[in-house]
Amino acid sequence: MECKLFMLSLVLLVGGCATKPTSQMSPPATAFPPEAFITQRGVLTVLGRQFTLNGYLARSATQGQRLVVTENFGNVLADVLIKPTGETFVMKSSRAFKPRWIHDYMATDVRCLFGGARAGECPGTQLSPTHFVIHRRWYQLDLSIVATQRGPQAAALFDATQAEKR
Repeated sequence: MECKLFMLSLVLLVGGCATKPTSQMSPPATAFPPEAFITQRGVLTVLGRQFTLNGYLARSATQGQRLVVTENFGNVLADVLIKPTGETFVMKSSRAFKPRWIHDYMATDVRCLFGGARAGECPGTQLSPTHFVIHRRWYQLDLSIVATQRGPQAAALFDATQAEKR
């Protein structure tokens, strides 16, 4: 019996666990105009619980990207500004999304979907030109682009001096 248990342990140790490799998504650089206002709807799944979210992303080729995430009744849950240099500013946080989560995860997801991400930083899949799923260790984001309005965005949207103090 001890020999069988030892052999089973050895097989599991040497063989490891079979896990599905994580696919890496490349940002669809040409899918979204550099100057635009993009409306999004998403389902965030965290540890088995699902939350519906709305997002509004203002893009400026020279000023950066500003994402505002709201819940269904319009309350702002997160607001983040990402400059073209990659510098990230948490403009507003909430009890639902702590500043660190916004900085570390939301900003990274924005870069994955809309450009500026580094290689290997975007675990997910693109289901269509306007539908994406990001798979991270603790959460999954299923995001759909609802509308894209081309055109320049107001410079005030990209004013980093209005960021929360950390």
